[in-house]
Parts: sequence; C-alpha cells; structure tokens
Amino acid sequence: MSDNDGKKTLGLRGGGPRSGNVKQSFSHGRTKNVVVETKRKRVVVPKPAAAGGGKGSGAGGVAQAGSGRRPAGITDAEMERRLKALQAAKAREVEETAQREAEEKARAEERERMRAEKEQKEREQREAEEKARLKAEEEKQRALEAAEAAKRAEDAAKAPAPKADAAPAAARPASAPGGPADRPGAPQQQRKAEREREERGRSNKSRDDGGRRAGKLTLNQALGGEGGRQKSMAAMKRKQERARQKAMGGAQSREKVVRDVQLPEAITVAELANRMAERVADVVKSLMQNGIMATQNQSIDADTAELIIEEFGHRVTRVSDADVEDVIKTVDDKPEDLQNRPPVITIMGHVDHGKTSLLDAIRDTSVTSGEAGGITQHIGAYQVTTKGGDVLTFLDTPGHAAFTSMRSRGAQVTDIVVLVVAADDAVMPQTIEAINHAKAAKVPMIVAINKVDKHEANPTKVRTDLLQHEVVVEQMSGDVQDVEVSAKTGKGLDNLLEAIALQAELLELKANPDRAAQGAVIEAQLDVGRGPVATVLIQNGTLKQGDIFVVGEQYGKVRALINDKGERVSEAGPSVPVEVLGLNGTPEAGDVLNVTETEAQAREIAEYRANVTKEKRAAAGAATTLEQLMQKAKDDESVSELPILVKADVQGSAEAIVQAMEKIGNDEVRVRVLHYGVGAITETDIGLAEASGAPVIGFNVRANAPARNAANQKGVEIRYYSVIYDLVDDVKAAASGLLSNEIRENFIGYANIKEVFKVSNVGKVAGCLVTEGVARRSAGVRLLRDDVVIHEGTLKTLKRFKDEVSEVHSGQECGMAFENYDDVRPGDVIEIFEREEIERSL
Repeated sequence: MSDNDGKKTLGLRGGGPRSGNVKQSFSHGRTKNVVVETKRKRVVVPKPAAAGGGKGSGAGGVAQAGSGRRPAGITDAEMERRLKALQAAKAREVEETAQREAEEKARAEERERMRAEKEQKEREQREAEEKARLKAEEEKQRALEAAEAAKRAEDAAKAPAPKADAAPAAARPASAPGGPADRPGAPQQQRKAEREREERGRSNKSRDDGGRRAGKLTLNQALGGEGGRQKSMAAMKRKQERARQKAMGGAQSREKVVRDVQLPEAITVAELANRMAERVADVVKSLMQNGIMATQNQSIDADTAELIIEEFGHRVTRVSDADVEDVIKTVDDKPEDLQNRPPVITIMGHVDHGKTSLLDAIRDTSVTSGEAGGITQHIGAYQVTTKGGDVLTFLDTPGHAAFTSMRSRGAQVTDIVVLVVAADDAVMPQTIEAINHAKAAKVPMIVAINKVDKHEANPTKVRTDLLQHEVVVEQMSGDVQDVEVSAKTGKGLDNLLEAIALQAELLELKANPDRAAQGAVIEAQLDVGRGPVATVLIQNGTLKQGDIFVVGEQYGKVRALINDKGERVSEAGPSVPVEVLGLNGTPEAGDVLNVTETEAQAREIAEYRANVTKEKRAAAGAATTLEQLMQKAKDDESVSELPILVKADVQGSAEAIVQAMEKIGNDEVRVRVLHYGVGAITETDIGLAEASGAPVIGFNVRANAPARNAANQKGVEIRYYSVIYDLVDDVKAAASGLLSNEIRENFIGYANIKEVFKVSNVGKVAGCLVTEGVARRSAGVRLLRDDVVIHEGTLKTLKRFKDEVSEVHSGQECGMAFENYDDVRPGDVIEIFEREEIERSL
C-alpha cells in the first residue's frame, strides 16, 4: 500500500498566471465567452527563526535569518523595510478589528435600547387603552343599572298595593323562605346578570389576547371602536335620549319645527335641504315624485324650490340676489352720538400752479422734490395740526388734464375745496374744470392766489378772470374767500388756515365714531411686499385692526392700518386718511368701504358685485343684432388700431392713462387698450402682448425677471415712463405712424400737341411745345382734350430733336410718347405734375 493510497497528491499548479473561460449571458438569449487570466501575487514570508535570530549584530543577523527564502536581488535593507511594513499592516489590522467590534457592540446596545423604549411605549398604550375600555364599560354598566332601576320603579308603580300579610314577609331576611331570592323573577335576573358578566369577561380576555398577539397598537384600537371614528357628542346625546325614552316606555313623537326658508332666484338641492333642516335624500325623493331628476349639487329654480318647501310644511321667504347688500346698515345717527370731526380739504387747480408746494409749506415737508417731473400724478392724503391745535385733513390732487376722474373723486369726498391759482398765470383750463367739480359736489370754495412773491404777479387779474366763471371773491363783493399766499416765502399761510378753520366752523362737521366704519378709497395700489393696499378716507365710524370689510368687488380683514406719517395705528376715526392692508384684491379708486359682521357676508357681497359688473361688461360688449355686428365690422374695417397694454403703480394713474389713450385718434386710427392693471409687469402680460402684437407700457412700475426674459425671447417691446406727458406724446407719435401719408400733387408744366408722328418700335409720338413750366421724364402726365381728362399715366419717352432728355423747359419743342397709350391728337394739352407724400400727425 502506497503512502497516498492511490489518491493524487495535493499541490499548486504552476506559479504563473492561470487562465480560464467565463461564459457571459445577455438579454434575448445572447452569450459571449471571455478568457480570464488570474495572476498570483508573490508574498514574502520570513522564517520563524527570523524574529528570534536577532542575537547576531544588526543587519548581518537579519540577512542570515532570511537568506533561505529571500527572493533574488533583494538587499538586507529592503528586506528589513518589508518586514517592518508587514508588522505595521498586522498591527493596523488588529486595531481595525477591535474598532469594528466596539462599533458593533455600540450598535447592538442602541438597538436594544430602542427596542426597550418601543416595548415600553406599546405597554403604556395598551394600559391606556385598557383603562379607557374599562371606564366605558363602567359607564355602560351604570347606564344599564339606572335603566333597570327606572324600569323596576315603573313596575312597582303599576303593581297593585301589597296586602297586610305581606308586611311580615318584607321584614324577613333574604335567605329565609319568602325572601327576595325566592321570588319568581329573582333567579332569572341573577342568572341574566351572571351570563352578561361571563360574556364580558370572555370578550375582555379575547381582546387582551388579540392585543398581545398583534404586538402593536392599531388606530382602531387606540380610538376604541370600529372604523377608527369616535362618536360625536351629539350622537352620544341622541343615544342617551333614546335609552331614556325607551326606559320611560317608548319614544314620544317629536313635534315638527316649521322654519322660514329664505329662497333666492336659484338654489342647489343640498343648500335647500340645509335651509329646511331636512335630509338631502328626502328632498331628492320629493323632487323625483314631482318629475324632476336632480342630484344634490344641481341648481333648481325658485318656483320648483317653493313647491318642495311647501310640501315639507315650511314657510317661504323670497329674496333677490341684491338683498345680500342689505347687511350693510344705513342707520341714521342720533344727534347725541355725533361728535365734531376734522374738515377734509381738497387742494385743486391747474398743473404747475403750486398746489403741492403750498401743501408742503403748510406741512413743512418736501413732497414735490419726490414727484417725477415735479408734477403730482397721485392723490395724496395728509393730516396737519395747526398752531391753534385744530386738525385738518388735506387731499392733494393732480392738475394735469389726464387726471380728471381723480380730481372728481377728490371733490366728492371733501368738505372744502381750496382752489390754487397762480398770480402770474391766472385762470387756466384745469382751473375751470376744478371750479366745475366743486360746483357739482356742492362744496364751499376758498381761492388761494399763489406766487404773489413774483415780480410779474397780478392778483387782480385772477379775481377778474374768476368772475367769468361765476366765482365772485370777497374783494369783489362776493361770498367766496380769497387769500394771497406764497408757498416759497410762507406769506399768507396763517391767513389761509384761518379761512379754512372759519369755513369748517360754519359747516358744523360732525360724525359718530362709535359705529361700523364707512369710508371712500382715495387711491389703491398693488405693493410687491405688502400686497393690495388701499388709501382710505374714513367718513363715519371707526375702522379698527381685525375688522372685516367689503370695498367694491373686493373684501378682506384689516391686517394693519398705516397713517400718513408711515406709522402703524390700531384704529382710525372719522376724517382720518389711512392705508389699509389685508385686501384680497386691488379695489377701484372711488369705491366705498363698509365694515361687515362676518367674512361670509363680505365675500357674498363682493361676489355679487363682481357678477353684476361681469354681466354689465358682457351686455355692453355684445351686439344686439346681426345687422349691428356687420355695421360695426364695416366701420372698423377702415380704422387702424394701435393696441397697447398699460400697467401702473396705482389705480388712479391707470385710469388716467386709459382715459388719455381713448382721446388719441381720429376716423382713421385709434389707440386700443387691451388690458390695464396695477402692479409689476408679469409674464402673463407679455404673453397677451405677444398674441396681440402690442407694446407693454409701464408707468412707475418695472417688469419682473421672468417677464423680462419672456419679452426678450418673444420680441415684445416694454417701455417705462414716470411722467404722463412723455407717455401720451410717445403713444400719439406711434399712432401717427399708422396714418396713411397724404398725397399732394404739384403742377410743374403744360405742353400743347402740335403734330402727331408715327415712329416704328415706339408708336405714336406727339410733337409738343412746352407752354408753361417744365416737362420732366420722371413726372406724371395727364392728357386733356377740351379740358376733360382723357388719360393719366407716365411718359415712355421724352426727346429733343433725336436725343433722349430728362426735362424740357418752357418755350422749347419736344417729342413725347405715352406708356401704353396711343390715342393722341393735335390740339390736345398735356398736363405735367409731380406727386409728393406728406406725413400726417394726430
């Protein structure tokens, strides 16, 4: 028997690279054979004696120890370095192993801690659930016992009176014969109670087992019921009421409540059921019985709804959509509730007559320097306290012609109008307009003759000019106060304030501050950081922070009130101008602000007003008949339109620009404002402008970054303005470019035909004598016969002798041939003219 018993000896194949084939599989059944070579790495391991053979001196000993297995060409120093590296690697491996073990141990401890916390939490939840369940069972048991006690009392009341021999039996103990245990009903009640206790115990046990088996708390278990919902308080009360009525001997029939149902012109089925306090299913069933198939979300008309309401036995109260505004109370104040209020003074006059400068002098501020172009383009509202302690509210209106509606609004909310007229300029168009506004609003007027410090000032001319417009000042024996002032030097300002105070005293201005606020929107704008902001002048009542209000088609809740000095205030009384924050949209300037009790009322009123406005706009835009539509299309066919989009900083400026644009144009061209609004230019505006081929005009606003990028991509022009003069002039120039040029004819000469010749390749040539002016080759010609135009065209040729020439002067003979016309005769007259195009402007 050999040493290896016929088995092959274990060994390694050659130390070189080992090769093999690997089969790779891909999708769709594709395969690929790849040859793989494995190269073995030579590892140098020192002999065991190497560590202990260091008794020799230094490197010599190391060299001897490793000389048996040392690879060829490796020095002693290299071998020593390799051994040190090997030892360092082993030490590093030991350290890493220890660190891994420590981290694993820490992770295991953390997992154990989290598991313990989770179990503790589950245990606490189970205990809380058990407590809640036991409490509910106790309450249920008490309710059952109370119901049984009530039933026993009722049975005892119904039973006949006990006989005399029953008295001793009642005194016997319960265990004695004839005691309660021996009564016929007692054993049954005891057995019933025991059965219930056993069933409760079994259910508790099964529930506990189920809870333990589940291992975690479910939402249904936590809420203590099926479906994960707790019963509401109303449901519990109804259940208790049913149990009480059952214990008392059957449910009593409840009396039906007859309600007054407010019925609008259209109402949904669900809302109708809600107002009647009936089930929706019952209302739908009633409609089906009347032959109307409607779901709960469908609307039905008032007549159908009235039939259903009467069928259910309720009373109908018909209301219209406009009745939503009835919640805004218009109560007359009692005389004892009224208190004095500051007067509201509006400063009006022509542009550049010094209105804002005069107000600056009174307020001791500088607003004019902040206005673009030095002209006022917004309504400003300020409060001023005089030296005498009187409080005055001033409104500063623009004087430019475009701001008519702004001046009109200023006159409507004011008590006194101060008409500013420059002493060096006298009465101007906007001065006359301001006088008319004041007369229309029926408010007293004070004339302030400004710029009297100028050398060319002539106050007397101002007074005499005012006479033409039925304004008779006191110096002319009239009843209108007039004061000479200078905003620059401050002369006459005290006299002006005295005149205002006197006029206010005569008016006896009073208001009730202890009621819901009412005011007028002077100006509105869309602020980037604060949202829609309205400048409101309170006319009656007090507006407080937190009030819910409706203003025009918008509503909101007062988030903040800011006075004219930029300070936040908690409330604003009568004649106080404030900025109101908290609107859901930008209102129109001139809208009335009313405080309502609830937000639902405010929203309902705002939605109703918005719908009315939409219907009016639709009715105005719709042509009533096909003939009118065709006529409008025919009229517009010959009219060129310049479409524009307008975005402004405040509502009043946007209105003024639109009104100015409507005045530009004639029968051939007009400006059409596609859209106007308040706030920054947005990407939506650029999209609309691109679709319509219109430029976007920004007045004191800028385009945001997405809008600028969109405008660059789509080639939409955005133009910015801060002064209304420049805007109107530029639009007028652009509209003028749409006008067709005017063609004007200039007659430059006449020629008589003396003879007609026939020339080959040319046709008939007229031999002419130029009698007047000059005949040009490039000019237009007309052929006149007996002073009647026979032909109009151009010259084919103009010759003098045999040479082609460009022009022939008066008194000279020439030959002319017409383009595409040969019917020329001796005696005819040729009229020579040139056409000139002249640009037209609006």
